[in-house]
Amino acid sequence: MSRNYLLLILLWSLLVEIATARSFIDCRVVTGGVTECNPYGARLHRVKKVIYDRDRQKLIIDKTLPLPKKTYVKVISVSDMIEKYVKVEDSMRFRGSKPTPVTIKVVKEVVKKEHVKLPIKALPSKQVIEGYYRVASGDVLSKIAKKFGLKTKELAKMNGLKTKSTLRVGQKLKLPFNQEMINALASAKYTVTSSDTLLSIAKKFTLDPKALVRFNSIKDATEIREGKILKLPLPYVLAQIEKKKAQKAKRKTPRLDIRGFGKHKLRVTATAYSSHKGQTDSTPFLAAWNNRLRPGMKIIAVSRDMLTRYGMKNGTKVRIGGLRGYYRVRDKMNKRYRKRIDIYMGVDRRRALRWGRRSVVIYW
Repeated sequence: MSRNYLLLILLWSLLVEIATARSFIDCRVVTGGVTECNPYGARLHRVKKVIYDRDRQKLIIDKTLPLPKKTYVKVISVSDMIEKYVKVEDSMRFRGSKPTPVTIKVVKEVVKKEHVKLPIKALPSKQVIEGYYRVASGDVLSKIAKKFGLKTKELAKMNGLKTKSTLRVGQKLKLPFNQEMINALASAKYTVTSSDTLLSIAKKFTLDPKALVRFNSIKDATEIREGKILKLPLPYVLAQIEKKKAQKAKRKTPRLDIRGFGKHKLRVTATAYSSHKGQTDSTPFLAAWNNRLRPGMKIIAVSRDMLTRYGMKNGTKVRIGGLRGYYRVRDKMNKRYRKRIDIYMGVDRRRALRWGRRSVVIYW
């Protein structure tokens, strides 16, 4: 029985060796750069095989394969193979017809330039679209160029002017638009025609249709009647509106003119404090000279030099540049400060922090 097992193991090892040798053959693929091939792989020149014996548990036997013969391979290109092995016949469609001989004649002709007369054809001239703008009071080239979306140099060159040329009222300037477009851009108004829609008008003047609807307070954006005058929200028009709003807001907030108050004027550094122990001392609502502090009072503390050198005292009435109303001196600061005031902010610590440190002018 043991001998039969041994023969089975040997047979199985031999089959594995053959299968392995076949899987590592190097000549299965031939490319243009290969001129010879090796039928055995480099790993199979020397193979070790394990078998079992009675006396010894295992015996290792070396088996050397015979050296293969060198085989030279000739690589044939596809075009050579077609010419040698494939027969190409004429197409059935053209069989029986005679080939038409092709003759090429080369003609040299020397022509002198002075004897050549070319027919002159008038080129179709491009129709230049242009119109005119009359200069109004306050107009300059840069302002007009900005209004019509042009460059100042471009506008000056078109009219034979310099960029800083002085314009007179009523002077006509040439512009690269038709007259209807110039009139609409200059007045920021457009009269609706029968073929117009809101989209076409917005596209003509490079505007947002929604902005055009809002600017004219149009409720029904689907229909606009012929002859209606639309206001155009052009960039320079919007800039003028914003400028007027700013001027109006500036007029509503009158400038605090306190220059006529008092006999003395001094620029100082102004900080702010509140009634908290970290801001003052252990008695935050009790100031110098035993003055009682309450939130909402307009009180300042001043540096010691303001009392000794600049003539302030307890109860001095002070105006502070940028702030409304009158403030009273009711407290004094540490002696290490110079030209300083501290504005009382009650118990609003956040307001005091927002004030920070500023340079102001005071009058007393």
